[in-house]
Amino acid sequence: REAQETLSKVEIARKKEVHHRIKNNLQVISSLLDLQAENLGDERIKEILRESQNRIMSIALIHKELYRDSEMNNVSFSTYLTELAKNLLDTYKVGDSRVNLCMDIEENIFFDADTAVPLGIIINEIFSNSLKYAFPNRKFGEIFVSLVREKSNKGSKYKVKSLSKRENKDLKRESGFILTISDNGVGIPETFDIEKSESLGLQLINVLIAQLNGKISLKRNNGTEYIIEFTA
Repeated sequence: REAQETLSKVEIARKKEVHHRIKNNLQVISSLLDLQAENLGDERIKEILRESQNRIMSIALIHKELYRDSEMNNVSFSTYLTELAKNLLDTYKVGDSRVNLCMDIEENIFFDADTAVPLGIIINEIFSNSLKYAFPNRKFGEIFVSLVREKSNKGSKYKVKSLSKRENKDLKRESGFILTISDNGVGIPETFDIEKSESLGLQLINVLIAQLNGKISLKRNNGTEYIIEFTA
């Protein structure tokens, strides 16, 4: 028993070290891109490098959360999503524009890395697009982010009872989730087709949603709203 406990502690320490090193290495890559951008005069290339930095950051935050978890198996997605959104708000500060962030994130949602990484990149792409394009001539705007479980009955949302981390981890069945990201900005044209876009960011979204076996829908009422449904 003592030998098993010792081996278990060694394995946990090894996992923590792996996640810590991955996070640090991703931060080094991000810093290298930042240094490269400082030496460039082309604003379009600078923007491309910044977008790459944000994608790297979204992955690094996953490993930061895994490092915090004592079991190194799951990411507390409410904590992760809050930190990711705040980082993006800091990154895309432009002039004196003010963007309010409203979040409705259900507690006790934990994903493994195979779900958290693609989902984090998807959120990064949609959120960044809102910050860059939704409010071109306005000083004020609002972005809303929601992540809730989907009730099996008619697909409606519901508030589950509060679960401990271990109770949540022990749930073996798949659950449906609904991720909503919307803004009250200028919106996008009716002719826009997300599945046929040539934008790298939107192509990433389509590929990663397919990886999650999910589906995405787009609404254009008083701004832009992305609704992503998936199971995990």
